[in-house]
Amino acid sequence: MERENASFPNTFVLLGFSEFPWLERPLFAVVLVSYLLTLMGNSSIILLSLVDPRIQTPMYFFLDNLSLLDLGLTCTIVPQLLINLWGAQKTIAAWGCITQVFVFCWTTSTESALLAVMAIDRYVAICRPLRYTVIVRPSVCVQMAVASWSSNLANALLQATLTLHLPLCEHHTLDHFFCEIPVLISLACGDTSANRLSITLVSIPLGIVSPLLVIISYIFIARAVLKLPSAEGRHKALSTCSSHLLVVTLYFGPGIYLYLQPSSKSSQAKFMSFFYCVITPVLNPLIYTLRNKDVKMAWKRILQCQGGAKSLKARRSLPVSRATASTQQ
Repeated sequence: MERENASFPNTFVLLGFSEFPWLERPLFAVVLVSYLLTLMGNSSIILLSLVDPRIQTPMYFFLDNLSLLDLGLTCTIVPQLLINLWGAQKTIAAWGCITQVFVFCWTTSTESALLAVMAIDRYVAICRPLRYTVIVRPSVCVQMAVASWSSNLANALLQATLTLHLPLCEHHTLDHFFCEIPVLISLACGDTSANRLSITLVSIPLGIVSPLLVIISYIFIARAVLKLPSAEGRHKALSTCSSHLLVVTLYFGPGIYLYLQPSSKSSQAKFMSFFYCVITPVLNPLIYTLRNKDVKMAWKRILQCQGGAKSLKARRSLPVSRATASTQQ
């Protein structure tokens, strides 16, 4: 096959959901609302953990990292999606495409590692409660977070570099709503064995090791919970894991289905990616705030402090107002 242009193009066309034109405007509204809720929800979790020392625990430290990952993923993909859903021009610049590849690889692989780390944290909290503060001390949490971010940064750099050197030719139209590596590989007309090998090697820790660590951790947690003598103790132990378990299911479920079934239809893959990139970042903060008493109490304390500060300021300004009125008289 003869190549017309083997260099990386200046722009790409993102078809997105153009095969469903009647769905684009409703999707625009859904994406816009989800985007705003994602920004507010994840930012509020980070802010809350900074101002309230009572929830500065290992679990919330890792939750802050997850919120940063969700914000990074959303702010990289969703604005371009909104532009393409609203307008007729469905293009993305080459630098924007490579940025999406890099950030998507970095955030998703790091989130996979952090969810496994959080499962280990829940295992220690329930199965080794007396040694929890010794095992999961702040320095260990920082080391695990740094290891997750830095190791997957190397993976993202590798994937972005290999993608940038893909021998693309003929048309530069992507049947997707963002630049995803498998879709870009499908446009190549040269040797893509290095790209496919790198994806296969990365899928081992992301698609096998991390879920396996989560499963093993929860097997030990279930065994420990079943040994508890009281139903109240079992309920309390399970409630500490329910939010994380739900987030893990929402993350690994669509991801494993999407990437381990390459024969799925393009429209089906797009809607699965839509759920993963747009809906899941909204649900994560909602799950942790609506199902967590510590977060609710922290918000209550902050609101009470703000209300008390306003009332104190009003009481202090009242004598000044009276003094001013008496002087005028």
